Amino acid sequence: MAELSSRRSAAVIGSGPNGLSAAIVLAQAGVSVDVYEAEIVPGGACRTLELTLPGFRHDFGSAIHPLGAGSPFFQSLPLENYGLQWIHSPSALAHPFPDGSAVTLERSLDEQVYQLGTDGPAWRNLFGPLTENWNAIREAVLRPLTPFSRPIWRHPFLMARFGLPALLPATTLARNLFKGEHARGLFAGLAAHSFLSLDASLSASFGLVLGMVGHAAGWPFPRGGSQAITDALVAHLRSLGGRLHTAHRVDRLRDLPPADVTLCDVTPRQLLALAGEQFSTAYRNGLRGYRYGPAAFKVDYALSCPIPWAAAQCRRSATVHVGGSLEDVAASESAMSHSRVADRPFLLVAQPSLFDPSRAPTPGAGHRRQHVAWIYCHVPHAWTEDVLPAIESQMERFAPGFRDCVLERSVLTPKRLESMDANLVGGDINGGAMDAAQFLFRPTARFYRTSASDIFLCSSSTPPGGGVHGMCGHNAAHHALRYLASLKE
Repeated sequence: MAELSSRRSAAVIGSGPNGLSAAIVLAQAGVSVDVYEAEIVPGGACRTLELTLPGFRHDFGSAIHPLGAGSPFFQSLPLENYGLQWIHSPSALAHPFPDGSAVTLERSLDEQVYQLGTDGPAWRNLFGPLTENWNAIREAVLRPLTPFSRPIWRHPFLMARFGLPALLPATTLARNLFKGEHARGLFAGLAAHSFLSLDASLSASFGLVLGMVGHAAGWPFPRGGSQAITDALVAHLRSLGGRLHTAHRVDRLRDLPPADVTLCDVTPRQLLALAGEQFSTAYRNGLRGYRYGPAAFKVDYALSCPIPWAAAQCRRSATVHVGGSLEDVAASESAMSHSRVADRPFLLVAQPSLFDPSRAPTPGAGHRRQHVAWIYCHVPHAWTEDVLPAIESQMERFAPGFRDCVLERSVLTPKRLESMDANLVGGDINGGAMDAAQFLFRPTARFYRTSASDIFLCSSSTPPGGGVHGMCGHNAAHHALRYLASLKE
């Protein structure tokens, strides 16, 4: 995109990774950009805070960023010049079982195949071609996916090889391809990131994407916490002349100084409140019909020692999927989809301080190093009941003595998550349900454009959805640049 006149201006609402990415794309094109953030600390869900005890640094939102390291936009930026360092644990993730065994996701496909034994060839047949062509596939999955998408007609056979199994329920794909409990459980844990019941169509797509990015790019995390991603994006934006205004809540777009375009890193509910009167009736109705998805119930821990996993392999990974067999994980996600929480919920665990000592204070000589951990499970939207006992009971099954390690805990219920970030409506951390309709048309068939020609949506409620990758903002900003290029000087 050719550089535009610096007389063109843009306002960006929200300083999450998508808002900052949109601002950077605009600033790169010569647009004068102002970013407005309601909170004192920028980043939205990509913040690192002292949620428990002084010196213990916890990621408010996601802690591990497979799509961040694999994001083509982030890779195009000199973020390392601003202190961003990615840390890769020896294994991308671990998945323990109640018998004390575990399986890991390895960066090396050959190591993965060897580890899975008789299921190794089936794993290679599924993930080998996809991993080899990750660059082409990510071009499709990180943009709106329609029959007219450029990656589909450029790579039709490759897209079919990915797309056909991606349409399946995760349980169907796992049972048809794998015979052993380890391979099936590993795939189930990957697919459970979908927040869908594992017997729902499209749930396999998340297992495919997260598995292939694990082999292609790993599942790293930033040294010092997720705030490092935000800080690097902010620093680069400022180097391009962009301005960030924190503690500046925007209630109505018309209250802002005039700008040629406005990009909103918000969900449909907030967008209606900001500018509903500027939209057509049809578009307002489309936003009102947008459905939010299940929620996260999250607990941050300050620990006196590492988590005492029964399976030693769990100490090789910053990410652990706690759930056991395919059937156990599927039962947990099925309960969520039926407005319940399983007695033994599937847990996602992050333990970055095993590989990043900066995340917890160092005690005096002769004391064990302290740690942080981050655990959440999936619950129905806006869930109000306490899930902490079920979470810690499940942890004790796989890490006996876990409770004895706890110095302090911070419980983030769905309501509290939303209070700390208005985009997390009802505790939904993905910006909306990811069923078939909203997988393809998110939040409406307009994607990033609204019925107001100068207002664009750039949040995780647009393609490709949740995750710290910046691609929602990147994609929306290019639509905004095309609109700016159409204006007369």
